Formats: sequence, structure tokens, C-alpha cells
Amino acid sequence: MDQIDYAGRLRRVQTVLGERASLGQPRIFLVTDPVSIRWTTGFGGSSAWLVIADSFAAFGTDGRYLERVEAEFALSGLDEFLEVCGASTRAEMDDQMFARLGGSGHDLAVGCSAAQVTHSRWSEIASKVCLVDEVDPVIHLRRRKDPAEIQRIERAASIADQALAETLGLLTTAVLPTEMEFRTEIEYRMRQLGADGPSYDTIVACGPDHAARPHHEATRRQMKVGETLVIDVGALVDGYHSDMTRSFVLGEPTQHQRDLYDFLAEVQAAGLAVAGPGVMACEVDAACRKMVTEHGLADWYLHSTGHGVGLVIHENPFSAPRSSDELEVGDVVTVEPGLYRAGFGGLRIEDLLLITEHGHRILTHTSKDSPCLPSPPTI
Repeated sequence: MDQIDYAGRLRRVQTVLGERASLGQPRIFLVTDPVSIRWTTGFGGSSAWLVIADSFAAFGTDGRYLERVEAEFALSGLDEFLEVCGASTRAEMDDQMFARLGGSGHDLAVGCSAAQVTHSRWSEIASKVCLVDEVDPVIHLRRRKDPAEIQRIERAASIADQALAETLGLLTTAVLPTEMEFRTEIEYRMRQLGADGPSYDTIVACGPDHAARPHHEATRRQMKVGETLVIDVGALVDGYHSDMTRSFVLGEPTQHQRDLYDFLAEVQAAGLAVAGPGVMACEVDAACRKMVTEHGLADWYLHSTGHGVGLVIHENPFSAPRSSDELEVGDVVTVEPGLYRAGFGGLRIEDLLLITEHGHRILTHTSKDSPCLPSPPTI
């Protein structure tokens, strides 16, 4: 995979800050969000601060990470643009941070996102420097995925596809697995195929009650023939997530199960047909929700229709009824309508797609054919 240009990312953030300064906003920004720090520097540890101005930048961490950071920044070329500060205690880290923020006075305004720090931490920093609540400049920059990011997300999606394909055989055995057994196996296979781990705790929800819960946590309950099964699986590669859901019927589906699955496939296709650059994310949601409502199943539709995916599994843009987000070229988003009813179970179909200049490209490739299972279990 291509190396990520962290030095180029840092310069992009500095350009944004320079533009802000020309409008009278702070020319210096304290980045506290770990995801924004990772996007800008590649650092994924638990303790760091990042100070960026239009003309300089500094990064601080503690002794647990210092040697690693120096080696990684030298490899990426960031060491030429970013001052690295190490400390052995939290107090020393703060002292170094305050020094890079302009000392202990209140004469220099410093931008910081209040949404990304606790009230007590904000008050602590504000006692030393003049903090101004500003939007984190990295948030929008990291939304549009560059080719190196797309490679990682696409690789993660491919791993999840393959791991699911290799694990589906467990659903055709005489003794069906428990939800936990299936989850453990698919997560093991993702790691064997090269993933750093799962994107999230894999959802394996089976039966008339569990499958009716969109974010069910796997249990030791054994799957049974005749039940619906929802599998929501994603892989993690170099910090980047994938996300996919496929739904199954164990054994031969009833006509009702088949009809609902086929209808949901049409609903998801309607959402996919809308997704493209310049489209409001709420329109993707509306395309799916309208069909479900007209079908008399509005109360079976329990969540929004999609979200962005990147270094965070749920990020902008969100395809929800009240979303004001507009889909942009470079967005990686899901389209995932679902139908859920206690006593019946549930069904969800989710694909991950990249928004392109001419529409979108789907990154998840596991079959969605009804009933979405290679063969019925042999019981």
C-alpha cells in the first residue's frame, strides 16, 4: 500500500490556519482529538498533544512513546516539519505544551475545539492561555479520503468479505454454532488474513429477539434452523475501518422471510441509486425510508440509513432524516437499511461505498442474493 503523506497533511492544516488568521481567527490551534492527531501524524498512542500554527508545529508525548514517535516521524519525513517534545510526567508535558502555545500569558489567542475536551481540562488550559472555541481544522480535511486511505479501507473490506466467506460453512453444519463461536471464528480469520483486528465487536445476532436488536452483543445462545441471522462485520487495517452487514435465514426461508428480504434488497438498491456527489445525505435516507413507510413497515425501521467510515467507524457524513451533510467526492459511506421486529427477528443489508465524481463505487462484495446462504444446514 502507498505510504501516507503525513508531512503533506500537516501543511494542509497549516494552510487552513493561515486562511483563518487572515479572517481574524487564531493562527495557532491546539489539537486534542486523538483521531485528528493520528490523521495528521500517524501517531495512534494514548497520550499526546499537537500544536499547529501557520508557520510551525510541535508534538508532545510521554516517555512510553517517545522513541517510537521519533522513529516513525523520521520514516515519514515529519521530523523535518514537526518539533517533537518528550516528557516523563503529565505536568512536564503540559509545561512544554504551554510554552509552544505562547507562554503563560493571555495575549495570544489559541484555537481549540471545546467539543473534544472535558470542561475541567478546558478550564485547566484556559487558566494559562487564551482559549477560543474553534472547529478542529482537521475534521473536514480528514473526511475526504485520499488514495492511500482508500487502499487501506478497500483492503479492510476485502478481508471482511473473505473472512465471512470462509466462516459461512459453520452455518451449514449439523450442529450450529453459538453467536459467540461464530463471532470468534470470523474475527480470528480476519486477523489471519492480515487485519489488525475487527473494526468493532462483530455483531452476530440470531433468533426472534436477538436479531431484532440492531446492535446486539453476541451471546452463548446456539443458532437454530428457521431463524434470521444478522452479521455485521468489519476489519481494521492500519487504523482504517470497513463495515458490512449481511443477513441470512438458517435453513429454508418461509415465504414471509423471503418476501421481507427481497423487499429490503430493493430498499437498499434505492438508497444506492441515490448516493453520489452533491446529493444531500438525508436524500439517501429518504429514498429508503419512503419505501419502507409506504410498505407499512415504518416502525420496523429503527436507525438511520448510513454514516461515514474512516479512522472512526461512525463519522460524517450521516445519512439521517435531519442530516445537513452533502455527499462529496472522496467520502466513504455506508448504505444500510434494516427491518427489525421482536418475535420475527431482523434483516439488514449494508454496503460500504466510495463517492466518486460520477456516482459511487461499492467496496464490499459479498453476495446479497436471497436467502444469502450457500446451502441450508444439514440437520
